Amino acid sequence: MSTKPPANPMRSFAGVMAATLLLEVIVVLLSMPVVANLGSGMATWQGVLVGVLALALLLTCAVLRKPYGIWVAAGLQVVMIVCWLALPALGILGLVFGVVWAILLWMRWDVARRMAEGRLPGQRAAKPGSTED
Repeated sequence: MSTKPPANPMRSFAGVMAATLLLEVIVVLLSMPVVANLGSGMATWQGVLVGVLALALLLTCAVLRKPYGIWVAAGLQVVMIVCWLALPALGILGLVFGVVWAILLWMRWDVARRMAEGRLPGQRAAKPGSTED
C-alpha cells in the first residue's frame, strides 16, 4: 500500500495564475493593431510599451512560485492601469485583468484559510470502513 503525499492546492494556484498571465500576454499583444492605427508619430514608443509590458507579463510566469511572484503579477496589473495615460486600451485591459487578479487572490486566500482550518476535502479523515483512497 503506497501512501501519496497530500495534494497541495497552492501549487495548482500557481498554474492557474501562470495561465492567466499567458492569456493576458496574448490579449496585450492583440492591442498592437490599436497602437498601429493611432497614426501619430508617438505610436512607436507606445508599441515599445506594449511589447515591454507583454514581455514583463511573460517573464513573471517564471517567478510565480516564489514568495514575491504574486506581488510582481499584482504590481504589473497596477502598471497596466497606469498605462491608461499612454494608451487607454491598456488601461481598460488593466482594469479587466485587475478584477480577474482580485478574484484569483481572494480565492487563494479562501483556500489558505480553509486549509489552515482543516476544512479541505483532502484533509478530512476517511470514515472507518470507507473505500476512499
